[in-house]
Amino acid sequence: MEVILLQDVTGLGSRGEVVVAADGYARNFLLPRKMAETATPGRVEEVRRRQEEAEAKMKRDAEHAEELAETLGKTVLTIPAQAGEDGKLFGSVSVADISDAIFDARKARIDRKKIKLAEPIKETGDYMVEIEVHTGAIATVKLIVTAK
Repeated sequence: MEVILLQDVTGLGSRGEVVVAADGYARNFLLPRKMAETATPGRVEEVRRRQEEAEAKMKRDAEHAEELAETLGKTVLTIPAQAGEDGKLFGSVSVADISDAIFDARKARIDRKKIKLAEPIKETGDYMVEIEVHTGAIATVKLIVTAK
């Protein structure tokens, strides 16, 4: 019996796949537990269309992320912070500050968890900050911390 899996089933397939399962297994296990539904021609076509749309969206998102990574790679951010005469900051520059500066400069929202700092920024100077824009798309942004 052909069924469309509604969730991942070990040894059978992944969510959204159309698979052939034994009649008894499908009728007595998969269907009652809402793990699968019967594969009708209309439903199979709908599932395939949704998969194609999802793949197209993933491709668009990856292209957009590459463009954003390229743009961020050319970006130089300047963050003014309160500092003493020796260049030591009163506090530090956080990933939230960097995220806000990116939004102000490029109108792009970057998740704070995607900004990688090797160590906390506690002095004025130039820093290179890596940002994971998307899976496989990493941008390196130059950050200049100045005293107010």
